[in-house]
Amino acid sequence: MSVITENSSPTSSGRGIRDEMVAFVIMAALLATVPFTGIYPFFVMQALCFALFACAFNLLIGYGGLLSFGHAMFLGSAGYFTAHALKVWGVSPEIGIVIGTAGACALAVITGWISIRRQGIYFAMITLALSQLVFFVYLQTPFTHGEDGIQGIPQGVLFGLFDLSKPTTLYYVILVAFLLAFLLIFRTINSPFGEVLKAIRENEPRAVSLGYKADQYKLMAFILSGTLAGLAGSLKVFVAQNASLTDVHWTMSGEIVLMALIGGLGTVFGPVVGAFIIVAMQQYLAGFGQWVTVIQGVIFVVCVLTFRRGIVGEIAALFKRSL
Repeated sequence: MSVITENSSPTSSGRGIRDEMVAFVIMAALLATVPFTGIYPFFVMQALCFALFACAFNLLIGYGGLLSFGHAMFLGSAGYFTAHALKVWGVSPEIGIVIGTAGACALAVITGWISIRRQGIYFAMITLALSQLVFFVYLQTPFTHGEDGIQGIPQGVLFGLFDLSKPTTLYYVILVAFLLAFLLIFRTINSPFGEVLKAIRENEPRAVSLGYKADQYKLMAFILSGTLAGLAGSLKVFVAQNASLTDVHWTMSGEIVLMALIGGLGTVFGPVVGAFIIVAMQQYLAGFGQWVTVIQGVIFVVCVLTFRRGIVGEIAALFKRSL
C-alpha cells in the first residue's frame, strides 16, 4: 500500500529534500564557527537545547497533528534523572545522558499509551493533566530537592576524552548531539513512516481505510518525540549545571508551542529559528523583567496575523512562488 498526498510528486519531493540538505550543511557550518566569533557560547548552547526540544515537539504536532501541552515533563524529567545520576551516583556524562533519555522514553511510553486514546482538545488536555501530575510529584519527591532543584552538577569528562568543563569542548559536544538528532528527525519525516504519519494528520479515516493502524503510528511518534525532548533536557543539564521545576512547569510547554508556531509548524528548520528567537529575547531583554512575557505575546500575535505559516513557512512559500 502507498500513501499519496495532494500536490506532491517524486521530482518536487526530491528537489525539496536536496534543498533542505543544503540548508542543513549551511546551518551546521555557521554553528561550527560560533566559538570563533564574539557570540556568547552559553546563549547558543542553550538555544541549541531548546531548538532540539522544539524540533521534537514539531515532529508530533507538525507532522502527526497532535498538540501536546505536556511536553515539558519529558524535558524536565530527563534533566532530573541526568542531574541525579551525575551528582549522587557519580556516573560518567555519557551514562547520565543515557539514563535521562531512557527515563524520558519510559515516561513517553506510559503517558502516550494513556493519552493517544483521545484526539483533538481531549488529547491536549490529557497531556496537560499528566504533565501537571508529574510536576507535583517532582515538587514533593526528595531527590529533586523541591523548589531548590539540583544545583552544582558536575560536567565531567565525556567518554574519558572530552572535558566538558571547557566551554569550547562542551559547545561542540552539544552541537554534534543536536545535529545528529536533527538528522534523525529529518530522516524520520522523509521515511515511509513519516509519509504515513502525514497522511494520518491530513485524513485519518482515509489512512485507516487503507489498512494503517493510526493509533500505533501516533504512539510511535509520541514516544520518539518524548525521547528526543528528553535528550534535549539531558544536554541542558550540562549547560546550566542545574535541574529545576522550571523545566517541568506547564509554562515551558507553552514556550515550546510558541517557538514552533513562530518558526513554522510542519517545517524542518522552523522550530530551530523559533527557538533561537525566543531564547534571544529572554537573554537580551532580561532587563525588562516580567515585560519580556508581554513582548513575547505581542510578537506572537503579530506573527500569527502576518506570518500564518511561521517565518520559515512564509519564506519557503515565497521561494516556491518565485520558481
